Amino acid sequence: MKMWYIPIVLLVAGLAYSYWFGYTPPLIALVYFIASVISYGLYAKDKMAATNGRWRVPENTLHISALMCGWPGAIIGQQRLRHKTKKVSFRGVFVITLFINISLLGWLHTLEGSQKIQCSINKMEAWAANQLGGHNSVTVLFNLMRFH
Repeated sequence: MKMWYIPIVLLVAGLAYSYWFGYTPPLIALVYFIASVISYGLYAKDKMAATNGRWRVPENTLHISALMCGWPGAIIGQQRLRHKTKKVSFRGVFVITLFINISLLGWLHTLEGSQKIQCSINKMEAWAANQLGGHNSVTVLFNLMRFH
């Protein structure tokens, strides 16, 4: 296994641990998955544009997508597409975004962070219940927001 895939494996294990012991709901893992798919798509689009000499995705957009929980997809995109792996300044900022994101995820495991996320989820549940009523999609959403 390549060194760059180790953080992804640790994230998956950490999210499983986090859910199992009641620190975070499965919604967090879903957010990471969706953001990673989007981030990978941005890297693929940028690689194709670079190859064909077309308009490129701004580096700041790639960094923001990584910061917003998409860094696993960014790592996979960098390694599989062989894109943005040589530019040292880009890699440096990417590593910083990775550490910021992991630090925020770690903060969710503190008493203050856990209380904040539970409060936010309670507000989202109340909003969803008022807006969507008793649809099956609301039940699925509520289950994704539940803590173990």
